[in-house]
Amino acid sequence: MEELYKIYIKQCIELAKNGEGHVSPNPLVGAVVLDKNGNFAGSGWHQKYGEPHAEPNAIKNAEQNGFDCKGGTIFVSLEPCCHYGKTPPCADLIISKGFKKVIIGCTDPNPKVAGKGIEKLKAAGIEVISGVLEEECKTLNEIFIKNQLQKAPFVAIKTATTLDGKIATKTGSSKWITAEKARKQVHRLRNKFDAIITGSGTIIADDPSMTCRLTMEEDGICGRNPIRVIVDSNAKTDPNAKIFADDGTKVILAVCENIEDEKISKYPPNVEILKCSIDAATGKLDLKKLTAFLYERGCCSLLVEAGGYLNGAFLKAGLADKVYQFIAPKILGDDDAMGFVRGFDVAEISQGKTFKIQSVQNFDPDILVTYS
Repeated sequence: MEELYKIYIKQCIELAKNGEGHVSPNPLVGAVVLDKNGNFAGSGWHQKYGEPHAEPNAIKNAEQNGFDCKGGTIFVSLEPCCHYGKTPPCADLIISKGFKKVIIGCTDPNPKVAGKGIEKLKAAGIEVISGVLEEECKTLNEIFIKNQLQKAPFVAIKTATTLDGKIATKTGSSKWITAEKARKQVHRLRNKFDAIITGSGTIIADDPSMTCRLTMEEDGICGRNPIRVIVDSNAKTDPNAKIFADDGTKVILAVCENIEDEKISKYPPNVEILKCSIDAATGKLDLKKLTAFLYERGCCSLLVEAGGYLNGAFLKAGLADKVYQFIAPKILGDDDAMGFVRGFDVAEISQGKTFKIQSVQNFDPDILVTYS
């Protein structure tokens, strides 16, 4: 029976991923319904913030398929909510439909829930089993969990490197290190995060648009552009750069607080100028305050796509929760080529940043190694 539970919770996890890019600041949740005889009845996921959660969508699907939920089982990747928010409590719906059993991946860290949903279900006489594929379910909602527990955004660094960790030659040549499949996956990552952060050096060197180019026709996903944030202390970025395009996406230019108005007046009206304080220890923009500001503005997750120095600054500040490293089977072997992390002064191996390898995926001919 335990293996069967894992199979259905795994389905819940995969269903939940369909909500990436559309449910923030809510969690990603998937649900599967079995009837009283153990037959698959229906499934669903949380599709959009403010709209029905996974449980009501799965129940509706089961009923549309002609099944009665009474006496059945519902599997859900995250503990059903028990409070009124944008939608009614899912726990109440489950009770009203007469389910006999609820199988849960992990508990909800939201203080308004945090075990209360499970207690409510049990008090109604429903058998509840929780902690099935718990770590996988926590990984699915690592962004939401950090938001709830630390009231801070989840920050990931994305980079594309050679085998020897280089992102460009000494002349700045970098297109393309990785092949098409890996670059397509980058767009899937962008769709997942609320905002992209890059630096002026990257804009000057590559003039990227930093958009999400996923289409329903080609990719089965209708991608959405995350907010674009440019860290540019002295406002030296060309105002005609692609990243400033007025395509309906919010663009934020983070500059030092004492910058002259003349330097920032050149940017188009769709660009929001954010004057930031300087970190006394580094002499650079205070990234902790920048990320806190973005979180207050509703950016629950931040994807850093930048050069070595800004990547290094996020790591040194202890702000990076995860690193996505796309690795191409190429070697530059040049001491002057640009590494994906720079700015450290390390004498001993023990002083280096240590991560855990979370996964390795193949995007032939490249691989993606994810560290956390």
